[in-house]
Amino acid sequence: MHTRIPISSQTPESSMKPAGGRLLLLLLLAAVLTGTRAHPVPGDTRHPSDAKECHLARFKSLPPKELQAFKKAKDAIEEWLLKKDVKCSSRLFPRAWDLQELQIQERPKVLQAELTLTMNVLENVTDSALEPILNHPLHTLRHIQSQLQTCTQLQPTAEPGSPSRRLSRWLHRLQEAQEKETPGCLEASVTFNLFRLLIRDLKCVARGDQCA
Repeated sequence: MHTRIPISSQTPESSMKPAGGRLLLLLLLAAVLTGTRAHPVPGDTRHPSDAKECHLARFKSLPPKELQAFKKAKDAIEEWLLKKDVKCSSRLFPRAWDLQELQIQERPKVLQAELTLTMNVLENVTDSALEPILNHPLHTLRHIQSQLQTCTQLQPTAEPGSPSRRLSRWLHRLQEAQEKETPGCLEASVTFNLFRLLIRDLKCVARGDQCA
């Protein structure tokens, strides 16, 4: 049992204890709250400030300045190919190809293959005079590819399934071309396909289910 101390018998020091207790309690509460805020709240879906985000939608249409840089590069390569007198018997990218014919989840795979082939070819152009003209378009293509990879990684993992026959045929054709076509024909095919990649295929993937 506790013995109550008469109010008249409390010393100045004992009268300070309640205030000191309240101060200690406040400090403890502050420490607990601070520690709580230091840990993420379970179920919080916000990304950290340095987390990657998907910005592929910005490529629904490229700025005129970007398209002008690609046109300048395309014209320069075509003029260079004319001097080389490159002749090819087949088209690597047939006009009939249309990403709308593929399932939505398959379209980024074809675009990724197109981007990879295009960059590989343009990065290995042997004319040093074309390098400064190709620098900006290649930088843009690398950025597009990086965004495409990020967006693909952020998508929910789909149940495994067999690719469509059309997708398999397209990807096989792109892979086979890199092994069998001459450098000149690859350069001609990639240059011919450049604006379809930028205006049709990229726009279709960026629009997602709205591309129909």
